[in-house]
Amino acid sequence: MDSNGILFQFSSFGESHGEGIGGIVSGMPSGITIDYAFLESEIARRKGGSKFATPRKEDDAFQILSGVFEGRSTGTPIGFFIPNMNVRSKDYTKIKDVFRPSHADFTYYHKYGHRDYRGGGRSSARESVARVLAGGLAKLLLREFNIEILSGITHVGNIGTAKKNFSRDDFMSARESAIFALDKSKEEAMQEEILSAKAKGDSVGASALFSVFNVPIGLGEPLSYKLDSILARDLMGLNAVKAVEIGSGIESTKMYGSQNNDYMDKNGFMSNNSGGILGGISNGNDIIIKVHFKPTPSIFCAQKTIDIYNNEVDIKLQGRHDPCVGVRGSVVCESIVALVLADMLLLNMSAKLENLKKIYG
Repeated sequence: MDSNGILFQFSSFGESHGEGIGGIVSGMPSGITIDYAFLESEIARRKGGSKFATPRKEDDAFQILSGVFEGRSTGTPIGFFIPNMNVRSKDYTKIKDVFRPSHADFTYYHKYGHRDYRGGGRSSARESVARVLAGGLAKLLLREFNIEILSGITHVGNIGTAKKNFSRDDFMSARESAIFALDKSKEEAMQEEILSAKAKGDSVGASALFSVFNVPIGLGEPLSYKLDSILARDLMGLNAVKAVEIGSGIESTKMYGSQNNDYMDKNGFMSNNSGGILGGISNGNDIIIKVHFKPTPSIFCAQKTIDIYNNEVDIKLQGRHDPCVGVRGSVVCESIVALVLADMLLLNMSAKLENLKKIYG
């Protein structure tokens, strides 16, 4: 399955070392100005090339093939394509029959039999560039309603912040950080943790915090398409994501109800342990999400594994890989959240008769 969404749909295609990565976004309302500079800036935030990311640096010049005329969306499917220009398939020739530990090689081989082993093929994080472009299109819709999605890294390995609450200014400041660090006092230590793992040929995990501002009340379709359940599902669909928390998340298991409940007064909610979602529906508070990434499985340490013939072999990888995939992964997760919210925004139109009468009345 390569599609997400009901009314605002996204599907992708392509492999890491194939001709390129592409996608189709269906359900974008007509008349939205397509801000190419904004889309380019979103893709640029995901790019590798820094000492904290993969050395593989693609131009990521995209072409929109359909659904846009005279700079605005037409309401028809928006197709796009991003060529792969910087591949090194020779790095994988020697290990084409070997299962890299904790990669999808093993499961793809047993499920499909015939697979593209170059750079992980379809299972590569390279696919996520399509999600970022599609998410950028979703953000263009969301900003018509002043909905804003911001993120930052809170932890790298065991290094991180004890702070629980961050302002919009904190998130905006994190965008200027080389690793998108939310807590400036921890940024240097987190950078050192990444570089230390990299120097050893190893990798390290990370956690990212997301805040969605100006969310209207009512987004989410209980019971089978709740806002929090779809956010968690789609975020878990991204490579390396191993856990998703909403609001107080795991911490709520250590609380009493009297501590976790969000009391209310005439001005609204007095806390936000629910993370902006109640009963699967947005409650008007900021949506708070935390995403946890495992260490990149592509490491340069000696490892034990097997090949397709069930022979035990030792492996030491070559190639270009992220020492901390969570840094760039946080940008991709923003786009995933945007795609979900765009879909929920359109779905919510049918919740009340008065909404339909505004269109058809």
